[in-house]
Amino acid sequence: MGNPFIPKTSGDFGFSGDNWGTSSIRGNEETELDPCLIPHCGRMNVGVAHSEVNPNTRVMNSRGIWLAYIILVGLLHVVLLSIPFFSIPVVWTLTNVIHNLAMYIFLHTVKGTPFETPDQGKARLLTHWEQMDYGLQFTSSRKFLSISPIVLYLLASFYTKYDAAHFLINTASLLSVLLPKLPQFHGVRLFGINKY
Repeated sequence: MGNPFIPKTSGDFGFSGDNWGTSSIRGNEETELDPCLIPHCGRMNVGVAHSEVNPNTRVMNSRGIWLAYIILVGLLHVVLLSIPFFSIPVVWTLTNVIHNLAMYIFLHTVKGTPFETPDQGKARLLTHWEQMDYGLQFTSSRKFLSISPIVLYLLASFYTKYDAAHFLINTASLLSVLLPKLPQFHGVRLFGINKY
């Protein structure tokens, strides 16, 4: 008696024998799938605590991460508000700039992964934003991370009463994190900066 989860013939489930998870038959055409892009297919991570090929791809989809993100931004704002010599417009501009600087560094500058991954170094040259959701564009976590600086920018602009100096600083800060998120800049290194 064999394992009931493994097909006995190559025709079952549309997968072929030794290439489990790398090809599928849909209708009359056979398509090749990249096993590095398919979570939980094609390989097992033996001896590691996670089952993802690259855990960086799914970290923003973890339970509670969006709430923790919003709480941390709110906590930053409250800490800045508690400093007595900062006015409300300065606090909103500082919250926006510090948030966008941290987002730029962690999402668009730092490359690689802190985990040992079996992808043979494919993630070594990619930023966290480029690794997220296996490079798919316009997923829910990417939309959330694109909309959050815009919302913070609108709040900062409103509470600074659209003062010209604050407006220019906040706009430059917003553009510095919004432009690298565009699909046209996926994998692009301007002037060779952060190429290696």
